[in-house]
This record gives sequence, C-alpha cells and structure tokens, in this order.
Amino acid sequence: MDIEDKFGYIATLLGDKARAIMLWSLLDGKAYTATELAICANISKQSASNHLAKLLEAQLLAVEKQGRHRYYRLANPRVAQVIESMASLIPDSQIKSINTKPKSQNIVYARTCYDHLAGELGVKITSALIKNNILTQNDNKYIVTTYGLKWFSALNINIAELKLKKRSFAHKCLDWTERRHHLAGSLGAALLEYMICNDWIRKKNNTREVLITSLGIKELNDKLELFRK
Repeated sequence: MDIEDKFGYIATLLGDKARAIMLWSLLDGKAYTATELAICANISKQSASNHLAKLLEAQLLAVEKQGRHRYYRLANPRVAQVIESMASLIPDSQIKSINTKPKSQNIVYARTCYDHLAGELGVKITSALIKNNILTQNDNKYIVTTYGLKWFSALNINIAELKLKKRSFAHKCLDWTERRHHLAGSLGAALLEYMICNDWIRKKNNTREVLITSLGIKELNDKLELFRK
C-alpha cells in the first residue's frame, strides 16, 4: 500500500459519521467503553465494536482492559490534534450560528481540547502569555522566555521535565471556534492540570465544558491581567 492509499484509508475511517462522533467524544481525554461510545454515536453496541476494531487497527485508538470492561481512548495527542483541527474546516458562517446558540455558548467560551484548554478563554490566556513576554512564537511553536521560565516555575511547572516527554512541548493548536491559536502540547497540558488542581477552573460532568471560578478570575488577573480593561 503506497502513501496515497494509506492516506485514503485513514480519511475513509474519519469520514464515517459514527466513527467521527466517537472520536469527537473522546476529545475530552477520558476513556469510554464500547457501550458508552455506542450511545454517543446512536448506534448498536455491535456496530460500535466493529467501528472501534477498525480504529484500533489503524492505531487511532488504544484500549485498556479492566475487569470485564474494555476502555477506549485516543491513541496519542497527535490524533486529538488532527480531530480538533478538522473542525476548523467548518465554514465561518456555520461557526457563527453555533456561537449564538445558548447551549453552545459555554463550551465555546471554555472547554478542554483533549488535555489542554481551548475556546475563548484558552485563546485569551495564550495571547496574555505572549503579551506578558512569557511565551514567544516561532512558526508553529511557542518558546518559553527567560522570564517565562521563572513564571512557570512559580506555578511549580518544570519546563525542563516537560521538554523530556515524548510528545510536542508547546505547539499552536488552531481553535475551531475562535479561529486563532491556543497553547497545546505538554506545556498546555501542565497549565490546564495546574488550573484544575488549584481550583482556577472546574470541569463539568459529561461535557468538555469548563467553568472559571472566582479564584481563577482573581489569579489570572493578578498573573496575566487577563480580565482588566
């Protein structure tokens, strides 16, 4: 099979509606059973199992067995990046209609994108990190400045350790609702984890939506002047 055939096969896998919905559902970073993913895609468990087998074979998913259950998750952050990036192909006119729907406004404002923060809040924080000379940009990557090393160290985020991880350190992820970039990679994941652990933001059950707390508003104001006019 040549490269065109391999690409075509992956595109075919992603082009199926049921598989696309299951992959989209897994963007919250959690692992789900075949039954749970079947409910998400509104298909039978048997059909879901067949779809999941194909995604496993293509190494788009990984599976872990615990007791009598098998839990499926995205194979790696690269898969999540591709899935999220595909949403940026939705025409601007359709994105605007999504943004105005009451049920969509919260998830448009702040949500998780696999293991990092996205939405309007994620873009604003990334922009503030650049404005405050904590990050600089270089092509598709972000670079931590000398001041940024101290800033992240104050949050107990070890930049040297993050760079040793077998994944992207700090790359640009195109936000499909904002049409601008937010911080992804191991640094983006570490920052999200810090904000959750310190109650700056809170995850909502059964959704990718996150809520910013009053403490989070205060801390982001103090550290990044995020909400000051």
